[in-house]
Amino acid sequence: MMPLTMAEQEKDLVIRKIGGNPEVKKHLEDLGFHVGGEVSLISRLGDNVIVKVKESRVAISEELARKIMV
Repeated sequence: MMPLTMAEQEKDLVIRKIGGNPEVKKHLEDLGFHVGGEVSLISRLGDNVIVKVKESRVAISEELARKIMV
């Protein structure tokens, strides 16, 4: 298991764990990040990352991306 920020770009991955406090977990779930769901790292832009989740592209902070374990 590794944080999403360390994953290879454009590779389909499965979310294994979502860390953080309950508010952070709820926020990520609202964006479509669920344990068992597929995600892929598209690109990095400064302190943000763009990820593909549920056929959508979402920009999240690198700090949030570190809480998503794949």
